[in-house]
Amino acid sequence: MPAERTTSDRTSDRTSDRTSDRTSGAATPDPESRAATTTAAADDREFLDRADPYRRELLAHCYRMLGSVHDAEDLVQETYLRAWKAYARFEGRSSLRTWLYRIATNACLTAIDQRGNRPMPSGLGAPSDEPERPVVASPEVPWLEPVPDAVAVADPADPAAIVAARESTRLAFVAALQHLPARQRVVLILRDVLKWRAAEVAELLGTSTAAVNSALQRARERLEQDAPARDELVEPTDPSARELLDRYARAFEDADIASLIELFKQDAVWEMPPFPEWFAGAETIVRLIIAQCGPEPGELRMLPAAANGQPAFGMYRRDEEGVHRPYQLQVVSITAEGVAHVSAFFDTTLFPLFGLPESA
Repeated sequence: MPAERTTSDRTSDRTSDRTSDRTSGAATPDPESRAATTTAAADDREFLDRADPYRRELLAHCYRMLGSVHDAEDLVQETYLRAWKAYARFEGRSSLRTWLYRIATNACLTAIDQRGNRPMPSGLGAPSDEPERPVVASPEVPWLEPVPDAVAVADPADPAAIVAARESTRLAFVAALQHLPARQRVVLILRDVLKWRAAEVAELLGTSTAAVNSALQRARERLEQDAPARDELVEPTDPSARELLDRYARAFEDADIASLIELFKQDAVWEMPPFPEWFAGAETIVRLIIAQCGPEPGELRMLPAAANGQPAFGMYRRDEEGVHRPYQLQVVSITAEGVAHVSAFFDTTLFPLFGLPESA
């Protein structure tokens, strides 16, 4: 991700073209050049004051579109750079927020055309029934990434914003979005998540209201097939959920296989990018854990985290020196019946993003 640029850097860039013809060969800029620089600096301050409050929600928007927190961060920075350069020409025909969303959405559409979608293993084929068989990573696949709750919530102090972020950044929801054509994805996010009017979406996409409504209907129908029912999931703040998660973490740390089998739903799903194989059923999943981890009591440690509005754990595995090092980041979906879905990401470079330490 490119480094953040300071206001003075941007002001210098922005005014150089205006003033170069006046200052070349001169020891000091003339009064007109100084006035141009002062005006540009004032514009920069105004832009940052007005635009910065939308940065976090734009990041969540780009993440929903792209399925990658790293790509989303890059495109938000690109959005702000484009908006800053064009701010002097912004006429206020729409709100600044709408204008920023338009720039960000178009940047996302271009990125999707260039990079494609980000799948999860369970979206690529049938589950494996051979958990003891060695798995082979597919690092060439641009897998979906989890996002920290702290990044995705527009206003962490607003309970309503927290609930909305949970609903609209759940891993299964973002994974289902990846199955939609890009423009259907835009329509569904803007209409159903951000509650834009159909006419506003049509203006952004340069199409008709009827076309927007048609795209929304098709997107909703596809999402019904791919996304799980919302009312099945238990909120992570529910006391019963916290108790179940505590038992889940202890079972891994104690290598308590019997408890793990009890905690998983019978039709539970386990997937683990960058490995394309995924597994279904409590007994199959536990056989996988035994075969791939071979855990002994104390070999694994689980530190709590939060991702995509869901409970998560940083799993650490003891190395030859006896130090527990990052092993996988688990995002967990739970219902009243138990653990329903675990997405175990083996990209340990994600740990710092979630505030997880280098060792446990």
